[in-house]
Amino acid sequence: MIIKGKSRSGPVALAAHLGNAEKNERVSLIETRGTVAQNLRGALVEMDAYGAGTRCQKSLYHAAISPEPPHLLTPDQRTEAIDALEKNLGLDGHARVVVMHEKHGRQHIHVVWSRIDLDKMRSVSDSHNYRKHEEVSRDLERRFGHDRVQGAHHERDGVKRPGRTPSRAELRQEERTGIKGKDVSAEVTEAFKASDGAEAFEVALAERGYMLAKGDRRDFVIVDRAGGIHSLARRIDGMKAAELREFMGGLDPQTIPNIEQAKEVIEERKRQAEAEHDASLEKAYGRGDNYVSQTQAALKDHEQRQRAIDENANRDTLWDRIERGEERREEQIHNAAESENVQSEGEEDVARRRHEDDLQRATQQSSEYPASSDFYKQQEAADAPFSNVEITERLQRLRDRYAGLSDGKTGTDHSHDAGPDRQREAPGGGHTRSR
Repeated sequence: MIIKGKSRSGPVALAAHLGNAEKNERVSLIETRGTVAQNLRGALVEMDAYGAGTRCQKSLYHAAISPEPPHLLTPDQRTEAIDALEKNLGLDGHARVVVMHEKHGRQHIHVVWSRIDLDKMRSVSDSHNYRKHEEVSRDLERRFGHDRVQGAHHERDGVKRPGRTPSRAELRQEERTGIKGKDVSAEVTEAFKASDGAEAFEVALAERGYMLAKGDRRDFVIVDRAGGIHSLARRIDGMKAAELREFMGGLDPQTIPNIEQAKEVIEERKRQAEAEHDASLEKAYGRGDNYVSQTQAALKDHEQRQRAIDENANRDTLWDRIERGEERREEQIHNAAESENVQSEGEEDVARRRHEDDLQRATQQSSEYPASSDFYKQQEAADAPFSNVEITERLQRLRDRYAGLSDGKTGTDHSHDAGPDRQREAPGGGHTRSR
């Protein structure tokens, strides 16, 4: 079992990280204790506000509990692990928030406590927290029967100190640049072992595409080919800061660029390399007088470019994981919509039956008066020449006979039965006179 944690501030950013469903298959808010707000962001903001009455700048303590696969924690074991860590950190009874993340069959639990003791209005010390994490981890492994994970601070028993795991910032840099930290460590360590002094080491780094620079907080850092920044002491296996400082003492600090200057040099090297590559391609294309030699050079260039594209395409980037999260979210929305459709199936059946009844009723009415539509079409055709003329009843009968709306013998006029009488409905009532 691995437990990591540290004091921090920024409750809004922490809430966004803990509630991120794009990088995790499932996010569950397990518990909020000691806060009025019951949602994740509100509870963290409220806990951070406790430090306003103190001089504490990092009023939150964020810890992550990760059982070693294939082990998973039951709800009782999860509560027991959180309580044990809380007691060992001296945060008993403090307000806390518990969030569980699940991804790739693994689960890890995030716990955020308020460091402020409200009775004394002062923060609880976070000293020696790494050792406290490992003490709780070894104890929980024995309780739950989990496999032991060797730590660096507790119960070493003569075992060599394990290598440090990359931080979250280093992992993000690897995703951004595509350069793995372990590959950088291997190349830098090789260059260090092959160098007999600081100047030779600087040259060896430059040959491998790295630029030595002065760090903002550290004595020396290196900038890789993609502009990533690495601590030099951490990239040399078994190296300590004091030993590296003694080894690099022969260099003049004034000759070492800062990080921004080193990045500019790296970018200039990249542009120069691209220009040389283009020049070599142009030379290769024009080297032969025949079509075959130029085609072979072009195919070789195409294969090199395609290999570079394939290598980048096979990388699992942050955006790939975001797209997979969007697909999972759309699938969840689709499944939720299907369940709602199943629940509302009865209402849809009632609406469908009503619609069918309306259609059947309209069909029956149209079958009872089959000639009504034909009559109105003939009436409109007959009215067209006289649309702006007022006529008498006698002239109207003559018009109807001419249009075929009257039988001509009996003088029967169907217009009084099938359609409205324009003369009867004239303003003022009765028939209008012809002018």
